[in-house]
Amino acid sequence: MENVEQPLDTSELINAETTPELTELSADLLDGESLEMVDTASTLDTSLLDTSVLQDNLEPMATSQLDTLLNLLDIGGPVVWILCVFSVFALTLILLKFWQLSVAGAGGKRKTRQAIQHWNQGRHAQAIADLEDSRQALPRLIGTAMRGVHQQGDTPQLREELSRLASVEMENLRSFLRPLEVIANLSPLLGLLGTVLGMIVAFQQMELAGNQVDPSVLSGGIWQALLTTAAGLIVAIPVFLAHSTLERKTERIAHDMEILTTSVFTRNCLDAANLKTATQKQADESDWSTADGAVNAA
Repeated sequence: MENVEQPLDTSELINAETTPELTELSADLLDGESLEMVDTASTLDTSLLDTSVLQDNLEPMATSQLDTLLNLLDIGGPVVWILCVFSVFALTLILLKFWQLSVAGAGGKRKTRQAIQHWNQGRHAQAIADLEDSRQALPRLIGTAMRGVHQQGDTPQLREELSRLASVEMENLRSFLRPLEVIANLSPLLGLLGTVLGMIVAFQQMELAGNQVDPSVLSGGIWQALLTTAAGLIVAIPVFLAHSTLERKTERIAHDMEILTTSVFTRNCLDAANLKTATQKQADESDWSTADGAVNAA
């Protein structure tokens, strides 16, 4: 029997030859997309992991700092706790006084000078109206002085009353400055006291150790003792600077009260002096005219 050769199907051959290549290509593409997706997912997972790790690291850091602070307070003893109370009390007073003096001086001087200008120009009603119902110390005092002079003139009783009102206002502005001064002066002394007490404890430990003295015990006692001195200086320096600033602000307001109150009274004096000078000048001119007339007649 003769072998009959079957015709070879070209399409099947092409499919047979190209199918592995297409399969490999599609597999490569799928692998590439899968890798990209895996990379993206891993990146997201890494970022989330980094955020969680950062949060996990911040919490122990905050906890460790708090523990360190509490440890220092424990090592410093009662002196450091007293200094902490002083610092909180001083900070409260400083914020309160800065707010009080800022309200007392904000725009008050400018308003008062404008009223003084109206007063010197003879517009007394306008000057008094500018300072009426003011809650600030300086405008309130100057407004009282203007109303008194306008109603009853310059009298000794009015000056005494204005001096009393100025003393009351300044006492109010100077309130709580003394406690700040006491804290600024007392904090270094408390720190020094804590250092002395700590050194006494350190040398007592050395005495109890006898011949087996450990230098680390002495050095540890010394730095623990010096901790109170550092705490005292840390409290005293800012409080001293704040006290000096607040005291200077108060002195400036007192100076403005004195100068502007005096200007309310000296306005009439200046007017009287100017009137006297003008009258004297007219009298002198009249005398010269009479003398010239007599000379011409002669």
